[in-house]
Amino acid sequence: MTARASFLLLGLGLVATTTACIDENILDAMADSQPRAGRYKESAFYSNGLTMQAPPEGTVPHERITQNAPLTTGRLPDGPVQANGEPLPHFVTTIPVPVTRDLLALGRKRFDITCATCHGPLGDGNSIVATQMSLRQPPSLVQRKYVEKPAGYLFEVASRGFGLMASYAAELDINERWAVIAYLRALQLSQNATVEMVPADKRGELNAPAPAREEHP
Repeated sequence: MTARASFLLLGLGLVATTTACIDENILDAMADSQPRAGRYKESAFYSNGLTMQAPPEGTVPHERITQNAPLTTGRLPDGPVQANGEPLPHFVTTIPVPVTRDLLALGRKRFDITCATCHGPLGDGNSIVATQMSLRQPPSLVQRKYVEKPAGYLFEVASRGFGLMASYAAELDINERWAVIAYLRALQLSQNATVEMVPADKRGELNAPAPAREEHP
């Protein structure tokens, strides 16, 4: 038997011995000293007799963003109103966070992980998963229809889902969703660019091999 195997067996033996030596009375004492309160049961601690207390009036969770509808919903707060009193969609047209290189890098990472599975790494709907969807394939996000959609609309789709696409609000926080939209705008621009849009001194690089895509940790 090798020294490494002997060491492993010794370690397993110590774990088993230690576990066997735990006194059940200790665990019972711990449970008794920290009783669990049922949220819907009566409580003698609060004057109103309730265990589950409502937050103090006027307070919100510290991580919640309020009073900024364009950032959190992608919509302007004072949009036009329909006959039934419901507001018409009035989406923001620009991304309401600074579009920096770091934001685009974050957007690329999250897009590749969350969105490219169905929409493809270029956003053109070309993916292995898409070919297996017989009911309805994910659309190309670089087609003119989506290029012309306001940024707020794309943010809302990512937040709430659309059709067969589920909401990704749980997977992507607000900043990450806007980062994805910013990167999608870059994809749309790149996939619809013409030679005339490239600076003259850079056109010679168009035929160069594409750089390898970095693997995300």
